[in-house]
Amino acid sequence: MNYRTTTIACQTTRPIDIIDITTDVRAALEESGLQQGTVTLLSRHTTACLNINEREERLMQDMTTWLKRFIPKDGDWLHNLETIDGRDNAHSHLLGLFMNSSETIPFSEGQLMLGQWQSIFFIELDGPRPKREVLVHIQGE
Repeated sequence: MNYRTTTIACQTTRPIDIIDITTDVRAALEESGLQQGTVTLLSRHTTACLNINEREERLMQDMTTWLKRFIPKDGDWLHNLETIDGRDNAHSHLLGLFMNSSETIPFSEGQLMLGQWQSIFFIELDGPRPKREVLVHIQGE
């Protein structure tokens, strides 16, 4: 079994930002030279998550709208009373309770085994942020 680890850097520009990182993950897999195994992705942040879903512009707008409505930023959140970094981001942490910090995707013949309509998304919940990272761990043969 061989292992490769790299990172994907993301810069976010909106409070909730959905970024398709599928191309970056495919490039990391191709660079590894491995043909079969799994790719594990890890968001290295408590207020940014990963998700596999369909990339369709109106659906992505719906996702953002739903997240904003589900746990509103202006709620009466205790975490916002005394923050570590001055960000009122309790809503972002609470949204993270319902999302994934990691995803594992099998690959074969050097190709991700995603479905026809599936893309891999990095979802910022507390932006904008100048630098976010996704750890990419590839294991296989």
